[in-house]
Amino acid sequence: MNLWKEFIKGWWKENPVFVMVLGTCPTLAVTNSVRNAIGMIAAVAFVLLGSSIIVSLIRKMVPNQVRIATFIVVIATFVTMADRYLAAYYPDLSRALGPYVPLIVVNCIILGRQEAFASKHGVLESIMDALGMSIGFGIALILMSTVREILGSGTWLGMKVLGHWFIPWQVMILPAGAFFVFGFLVWGFNAVNKAFKG
Repeated sequence: MNLWKEFIKGWWKENPVFVMVLGTCPTLAVTNSVRNAIGMIAAVAFVLLGSSIIVSLIRKMVPNQVRIATFIVVIATFVTMADRYLAAYYPDLSRALGPYVPLIVVNCIILGRQEAFASKHGVLESIMDALGMSIGFGIALILMSTVREILGSGTWLGMKVLGHWFIPWQVMILPAGAFFVFGFLVWGFNAVNKAFKG
């Protein structure tokens, strides 16, 4: 198996957000600022990497009838660790992310990678897949949050990037702005993919 291919597929070709359209709930909810997006990226990457390693290690011991339940227990363990860590060391970020960190338990990106990949491959392949998908998720959230924060607040990571002449587009930090930016970026990804295939 080509480990590099497994690593990079999630960046663009199988981007979990813009191509497979998974994990849209946290993507739309937390991308009103880059800081929130980074917190969610870190939490998802930790959970995805940790659960992929464990699922890959135990895949031959888990009966087929209880594999999904087992995966969810493994994922929930890592989600609890991430949630409690954020609450203890980054309480403001934890409050800003609200229920979306605990909801990683049912995030289709996480459970989907366990079912489709980690449960069928070795540890090294699963690590590369998890890292690649985490980077792809990160690319999506950074793109969305950058557009939304700059246009919605005139800042990037809280730093002023547009002059006093700029009037923030309040809609960009609201749910409607999230849907608009998401739709535009999905269209962009599809247009580029079609151009390269053609």
